[in-house]
Amino acid sequence: MDLIRGRMVDEALAVLRFTRKSVARDILKVLRSAVANLQQREGASGDTDRLWVDECYANQGPSLKRIRPAAMGRAFRITKRTSHLTVSVQEQPEAVTAVAAEASDKTAAGPAEKSATAAGGRTPRRRRRGRSGR
Repeated sequence: MDLIRGRMVDEALAVLRFTRKSVARDILKVLRSAVANLQQREGASGDTDRLWVDECYANQGPSLKRIRPAAMGRAFRITKRTSHLTVSVQEQPEAVTAVAAEASDKTAAGPAEKSATAAGGRTPRRRRRGRSGR
């Protein structure tokens, strides 16, 4: 869920398609459903280029209670937990899309400056104090 939160829908679909986790298939289904619901709503355009993942989280669902037999007539309780997946998709306004396009043009035009720490410079570390009173 953290992989796709805040990303554009096309990028989120690509990330989920190539993620090697079994839950990615379920999240992909929920994301496609959210996009289809937004497109069916009145007043929404069919353009998926302007859609982004607004919210994406999992809540606890109902738990199934089962009994597992144990030795000497005892029984152990097993809870099979489920979850509710929530994905909210929003449409970006025109102004935000234009600003994002300008920002990507600026980064593509020239080399990016690196900070001292990103370029391999080291930040000073605190010295550890030895334990006294041994």
